[in-house]
Amino acid sequence: MRARRHDGGLAEIMNIGAECAGLLMAAGVRTPAALKRMGSVGAAVRVARIRPEDPLCRSMLAGFEGAIRGVRWHAIPRAERETLWEEYQKRLLKAGRI
Repeated sequence: MRARRHDGGLAEIMNIGAECAGLLMAAGVRTPAALKRMGSVGAAVRVARIRPEDPLCRSMLAGFEGAIRGVRWHAIPRAERETLWEEYQKRLLKAGRI
């Protein structure tokens, strides 16, 4: 529980536990408001920068989006999750990450 005291409340929002909160913090996303401003794809790209050997999966990206929307990630329609994934892949390609 120690990580939760220093994560700006990230671990307390839906879909984001201590591990994801730690990744977001390490990537410079320090608060729920920052996550919302950056968007799920932007946050995912930042996380990919700090751990290029272990890229995000679709579920984690959807989890970020669900956290922003205040819903469980699996409640986001599949087509919307797919659109997010495609945008994430495009951003990684543009940044030379894939």
